[in-house]
Amino acid sequence: MKTVGVRFRRAGKIYSFEATLEGLALGDMVVVETERGVAIGKVASEPRELGGTPQIPLKKILRAATPEDVEKDKDLRKSEVEAQKTCQALIAQKALPMKLLGVESVFDRSKMIFNFASEGRVDFRELVRDLARLFHTRIEMRQVGVRDEAKILGGVGCCGKELCCAQWLTDFAPISVRMAKSQNIALNPAKISGICGRLLCCLAYEHQMYEDLGRGMPKVGKKVATQKGEGKVIRRNPLEGTFVIYGDHGEAEISLEEFKKWKAAQGQQPVEESHDDHDDHDEAEGAEGIAAIAEEAARQRPQRQPERKPEQRQPELRPPEAQNRQPQPQPPQQQNRQGAAPQEGQQVAQPAGQARSKRRRRRRRPPQAGEKKDG
Repeated sequence: MKTVGVRFRRAGKIYSFEATLEGLALGDMVVVETERGVAIGKVASEPRELGGTPQIPLKKILRAATPEDVEKDKDLRKSEVEAQKTCQALIAQKALPMKLLGVESVFDRSKMIFNFASEGRVDFRELVRDLARLFHTRIEMRQVGVRDEAKILGGVGCCGKELCCAQWLTDFAPISVRMAKSQNIALNPAKISGICGRLLCCLAYEHQMYEDLGRGMPKVGKKVATQKGEGKVIRRNPLEGTFVIYGDHGEAEISLEEFKKWKAAQGQQPVEESHDDHDDHDEAEGAEGIAAIAEEAARQRPQRQPERKPEQRQPELRPPEAQNRQPQPQPPQQQNRQGAAPQEGQQVAQPAGQARSKRRRRRRRPPQAGEKKDG
């Protein structure tokens, strides 16, 4: 059996079909039968012989696309844009918490698929009824994730190029924090996450190469004995095949090949770094990996002491009677200035508290010799 790969959208998946036609070449437009119905697509891989029987029966290619089919497909693309505007207006009118991303129409106009993104579940039953009444076809609402959202909308990545998922990437591979660590990339969430908020897909492109080049190299932070002395590994450079240690002699760069030869001469086996050497959150993917990086950075960041604010003294609250009370005039003997000599025959009044304290001290003083007790 001959099979051929067909792609329906740009950067979409390639689906295998039974090649019932002869002379198919890359870029040819064909009409095929799918689970959704009849569709038109482009040949993305040349016909090849399939060894054995496929586990799932393959759909067949119905015919080569005619100019009328190509023109009909263009009209469908225009109708999808109008349907998206209409649906967007209905969503705003009903105030639904959802973001419409795009519309897909089946080639025979038997169904329209509306892709949207939302943080939670959305009750769109009334919206589906209105759309079915307007377009007179089956309506399917499909909720997608943040990565598919970036793939549909497109954009420019931190490298300055178009997003890989929107240009050529067909499948989303699992990405973990360990991939960034093995490539000596700074664990900064703003640097290793894409516009979708997940870890960059390109972290997986060279991960296997770094793993192969760094095999046998000691882990950063481990104390090892080398031909240049004992020290702690502070850096690794798998591309050059070297690592740097720090000890009593200072920094020293060690070649991995020379290190393996020295180990063999000493009769020791070279260190093989295993997956157990990594932290628990190294295998975390997506948002979990970024959250783990943020938590680790928060733990390593020195905590700043909160600044003390000056104490604000509250005004003393007095009852209304005390506020309306007029100050009483002082007696004439207390109006003398401090240090002024009293007039003849005038006694200087002492504060009541001071006089009372003197009386207390006089009573508490023990009797002296020769003095008689009162009474």
